[in-house]
Amino acid sequence: MAEQEAPSSPAPAVPATSSAPASSHGPRRRGAFAARRKVCRFCAEQIREVDWKQFQILRTFTTERGRILSGRVTGTCAKHQRQLARAVKRARFIALLPYVAN
Repeated sequence: MAEQEAPSSPAPAVPATSSAPASSHGPRRRGAFAARRKVCRFCAEQIREVDWKQFQILRTFTTERGRILSGRVTGTCAKHQRQLARAVKRARFIALLPYVAN
């Protein structure tokens, strides 16, 4: 009886489509343009101290619900973000800014 040999060729290689792991959400999308680094508004305008009396400026750094926006969202540096948070809290206490939305 003749013995049949299994083919000795290796299994076909599957080409890699991306270096990222496969996910159930589909391929990752890359932005069409490079993200621009956000610049701190207070540093750009050379404002040393964030004042609680300038509630129009403080209002731009809060949401409609009254929450303080993070430095990652606004681009504010850490030093001015701390001053901003302190100023918003003082303006809320004096009733220049609301604690929550109506």
